[in-house]
Amino acid sequence: MEEKKESVSQADLEGLDESEKLEKEIDGLEEEVLEEEKELTHEEYLEITLQKAKDAARSLSGMIAMKKNAALLAMAERLEESEEALLEANEEDLKAFEGDESRAAMADRLRLTPERIADMAKQIREIAKLRDPVGESKGFWQRPNGMRVGRVRVPIGVIGIIYESRPNVTADAAALCLKSGNVCVLRGGSEALHSNKAIAKVLGEAAQKSGIPDGAITFIDRPDREVVLALLKSDQYIDLIIPRGGDALMKTVNEHATIPVIKHDKGVCHIYVDSDVDLSMAQRISFNAKVQRPSTCNAMETLLVHENVAKNLLPALAEEFVGANVEMRGCPKTCKIVPEAKPAQDEDFGQEFLALIVAIKVVKDIDDAMNHIHQFGSRHTETIVTNDYDRALRFLREVDAGAVMVNASTRLNDGYEFGLGAEIGISTTRIHARGPMGLEDLTCSKYLVYGTGQIRE
Repeated sequence: MEEKKESVSQADLEGLDESEKLEKEIDGLEEEVLEEEKELTHEEYLEITLQKAKDAARSLSGMIAMKKNAALLAMAERLEESEEALLEANEEDLKAFEGDESRAAMADRLRLTPERIADMAKQIREIAKLRDPVGESKGFWQRPNGMRVGRVRVPIGVIGIIYESRPNVTADAAALCLKSGNVCVLRGGSEALHSNKAIAKVLGEAAQKSGIPDGAITFIDRPDREVVLALLKSDQYIDLIIPRGGDALMKTVNEHATIPVIKHDKGVCHIYVDSDVDLSMAQRISFNAKVQRPSTCNAMETLLVHENVAKNLLPALAEEFVGANVEMRGCPKTCKIVPEAKPAQDEDFGQEFLALIVAIKVVKDIDDAMNHIHQFGSRHTETIVTNDYDRALRFLREVDAGAVMVNASTRLNDGYEFGLGAEIGISTTRIHARGPMGLEDLTCSKYLVYGTGQIRE
């Protein structure tokens, strides 16, 4: 029988200090593991990977907050120390987008910069400061038979997160899951494979060195679609699936998942400018909602303007949009007021552009605006800009979305802006959690019962 060749020989270790030797040996072992993984089928790979994740959930669920917080701080520090390696990995992913203007929005969502890496580390530190929801209780009550009953928050368990493009999701998801006592199984899009893998590796190593169990931050590094389909049916290991992405991903999840799902669907966000309005505020909010970062799910995609103020608002706003290279696609009334606007097609309303493109429609009144939102909105974020108290309350009451806002940019629908810390995403699902999902939304509850020998009569 042929002897297995050592991945690291004694000659490789000569002249190195102890820490360098250890690092070299670990790298060698990792290469061996990777070679073995390549020989596994997708089913075998997932079974081994997810079993490790499930095993980690048991010890992580009862871990004290102090230990989890220490791990989070170590993860943040390690991210900053690994900036150069993370940027190099990101460049590998960005090469596929070079020269393709049609994919510029996706490239922006994917791109890492020193500032964005610093922001990821900052978010993790903010999460470490947040109150740990695990173990919280609203109290106990006593039954007539003397039995005491209460409910406490507990981790959900193993959460599978399937997402596209944005590498910062890897850091946010890992940190939020760890703080809430959950194991995360991360599967990013193939377009960001190198970036996500590098971030997950850095975070996982830092967490393990801080006493977090191996497998608590699990990254699925196989880009094959078959792996996603198998992952969606792994209900013996995974307790919840959270998909973040576009229509194609949601359709796949809906068709194949045998695990409970909380969807983080597309954001077709509207701003309705009412007739009784501060025009300068309406212009400022509308411009910010579209231009500040157009590639995000909470950017405004359609602007609805009351016909009584359209001639006063749109020319000045259009001038700003033109200066920011925003392409305007307007209804016939809009095009008469704004010559720079292109005629909108039917499919432009209800479209998530994720780019410097905005659809504009002049409406008769608040009813016309709300009917349009009901027909074309994605139940994500909707805003009214108005000075009328009654119409503001009516909009808040009647519009169906995860966040309904008055006189504020749609871009503010965000876990950090809401004071939740980083978010796992913005849920468009009604069940369990809706809107920005923070720590509490990553827990469920269990009943605790204290008896003194009671039986059921």
